[in-house]
Amino acid sequence: MSRLRQIIRRILSKEEKANDQNRTDFDTLKLMMGKMFSNQVKAVDSIESLHEVEFKVFSQWGDDGIIQWLIHNIDFENKTFIEFGVSNYDEANTRFLLMNDNWSGFIMDGSSTNIEYIKKSDYYWKYDLTAKEAFINRENVNTLIKSSGFEKEIGILHIDLDGNDYWIWEEIDAVSPTLLILEYNSVFGSERAITVPYDKNFVRTEAHYSNLYFGASLLALCELSEKKGYRFIGCNSAGNNAFFIRKDRMNDKIKELSPKNGYVMSKGRESRDKDGKLTFVTGDARAEIIRGLPVIDTRTNKPEEF
Repeated sequence: MSRLRQIIRRILSKEEKANDQNRTDFDTLKLMMGKMFSNQVKAVDSIESLHEVEFKVFSQWGDDGIIQWLIHNIDFENKTFIEFGVSNYDEANTRFLLMNDNWSGFIMDGSSTNIEYIKKSDYYWKYDLTAKEAFINRENVNTLIKSSGFEKEIGILHIDLDGNDYWIWEEIDAVSPTLLILEYNSVFGSERAITVPYDKNFVRTEAHYSNLYFGASLLALCELSEKKGYRFIGCNSAGNNAFFIRKDRMNDKIKELSPKNGYVMSKGRESRDKDGKLTFVTGDARAEIIRGLPVIDTRTNKPEEF
């Protein structure tokens, strides 16, 4: 406890400037708190919803807690993970897993600046993590995954590309994760199985000024994952990530959900105007901003309008 007090005092000290040591101390504090939360979550025997075990350490939302509960209640053959689209890894779903549970990881991002930042961080040499700069598409995804050196059986795969997520997941055959986490676009609603058309060079911020036109609906991702041998078990309460378990690892503690029952509408207000300024549009009004834009019906593979 004295170590914890020392770290808190340093972080809160008005005299100490923000620097690498301050950042390291803050991460240490977050890990200490996260470990306590993790122990509490692991003591929960059964849940009705993934939301019950959420907590945030390094994840953007409550996914750290969900992952901790799942790895405690599912048999993982290999403690390895692959995560796409990690930005600078300050906020990522696998970082707490790396540092708290000592899993091995392979992460990718399209920005050389982000990858350089990651490689200069203390955790990069302290843990078994490989970071690679790559703009991921259908043509290169399996080759990139194989470059990780991991066996085909991996623990977790998280795809968060803000774009071609559906098409990338459809293409992947290089790995077979036990736990699959897919970002979905809740603005697309819960009724239609749709995705943005495949564009090898898709960039969310360039596809439409609103920043709301990207990815796939939850229903589309659930149906694709079902075909690939996965069961949908719920979304985080933020309404942006969906969780799936490979069917051979399902057990009595893990409850399968229908896409309709598991859908969560996001409350994030990240819409922008044509000048790039936040407009804070919420709820169903967000859908009207991208109404009429092209989408693909993933059941028929035919183009439609949103």
